Amino acid sequence: MTAPARVSANGWGWRYAGRRLPAVSDVSFTIEPGERVLLLGASGAGKSTLLAGLAGVLGDAEEGERTGSLLIDGVAPEAGRGAASDPAGSRRGVTGLVLQDPDAGVVLSKVGDDVAFGCENLGVPAEQIPARVAEALDAVGLDVPLDRATKALSGGQKQRLALAGVLAMRPGLLLLDEPTANLDPAGVREVHDSVARVLDDTGATLIVVEHRTEVWADLLTRVIVLDADGGLLADGAPDEVFGRYGDVLADAGVWVPHHGFRLPVLDRVDEVTDAVLVTDALTVSRDGRRPARSGLDLQLPRGAATVITGPNGVGKSTLALTLAGLLPERDGTVIAASDLAGRSGRRPWKWSSRELLTRIGTVFQEPEHQFLARTLREELAVGPRALGRTDAQVDAIVDDLLDRLQLAPLALANPFTLSGGQKRRLSVATVLASAPQVMVLDEPTFGQDRRGWIGLVELLQEEIAAGRSVIAVSHDEAVAQHLGGLHVELVGS
Repeated sequence: MTAPARVSANGWGWRYAGRRLPAVSDVSFTIEPGERVLLLGASGAGKSTLLAGLAGVLGDAEEGERTGSLLIDGVAPEAGRGAASDPAGSRRGVTGLVLQDPDAGVVLSKVGDDVAFGCENLGVPAEQIPARVAEALDAVGLDVPLDRATKALSGGQKQRLALAGVLAMRPGLLLLDEPTANLDPAGVREVHDSVARVLDDTGATLIVVEHRTEVWADLLTRVIVLDADGGLLADGAPDEVFGRYGDVLADAGVWVPHHGFRLPVLDRVDEVTDAVLVTDALTVSRDGRRPARSGLDLQLPRGAATVITGPNGVGKSTLALTLAGLLPERDGTVIAASDLAGRSGRRPWKWSSRELLTRIGTVFQEPEHQFLARTLREELAVGPRALGRTDAQVDAIVDDLLDRLQLAPLALANPFTLSGGQKRRLSVATVLASAPQVMVLDEPTFGQDRRGWIGLVELLQEEIAAGRSVIAVSHDEAVAQHLGGLHVELVGS
């Protein structure tokens, strides 16, 4: 069992190579062994960068430039990666990091092997590993066979898998970057409870980045808030920080518990009289063989939202991709309204990519899967240019979206260098730029700070008011509330 770690930062900062501004700068604090810290800050303030620095995975001078010092138990985090300063590898396993992108944490092709990977690399005796794997999977509620292919897991299941792999190693410093972002409500509770049990059993130090601040409130001893302009915005006990700085933090984009916001709540739809998409006995599948959902008879309203909810692994994302015409129906049909018909008819799966561009736009669960250009400005211009818009029209569309979604200062940055929340806003903006009649969005508010969330929801409400149809897969109850429309819950089979 690794002893709880002590963390210290003294004027620490990091600037990625080729970036004009530092990702994080002038950060100083000391976290004592066993403290449980919530790390907050607006999107792009450097939360994920700080966690990566503590995990020793930021790279060398070719990757970027660091300032100040960052230490774990008085030793640089890089020593845990077998550095010359630690030739015996005694620091390995001190830190466990769950990344913001669950796909980035998947190493091996089978669930059991993936969870065991970290233990094997730490030299845990072989006879102890199966029990650790079973205990970790049970702790996070991932009830799948050990030989289940990791590529067959949903985004939420991959998130649980990543956490299980870290918990199995029993680190002294547990770093969690948005660990509940893609989880259903039951999954959120399971992850919270599993982390709580680990902390009680091991006394490990915890640093968690999470926009759902209420989820971790009962576990926390401290809140540290990064200032996007450098340094710390606040640091102290949760009640003190939220009570004293609540309004300031909310204005800076931080989610403050029980701090409301003014947004209209759109009406629910109970009966659909004008459908933009209709499914008949629909069966959906990722690979064309194994059904994810069957027997779906849906009528999705025109000029309103359809919010699809349900447990992780129930087929929500597969249904969304099928409705968007990006996956063929395994059985049954998806039929579009007659005024949306393409040259090949009314089934979106048969439409060309250009026909889809104006009819159905899609935001994938993983933002990086849809980026094509070298800068944000070029990325947002792809759709409008493909539609033949003039240069002046393209510039107006791009400038408006960059401004509305707080991305203007990053207009010339590479999309892949953005924070997770910024990537999500950009991915939604790429679809809004083409103004299709139907928008299919998979977790559109994932990773958003308060300002980013409000900006995205306001834009979607405006699209609905303009007569467009929004189909959103989301675990965010506030999204469902504020978009209204038809609510479709997929239940476990």
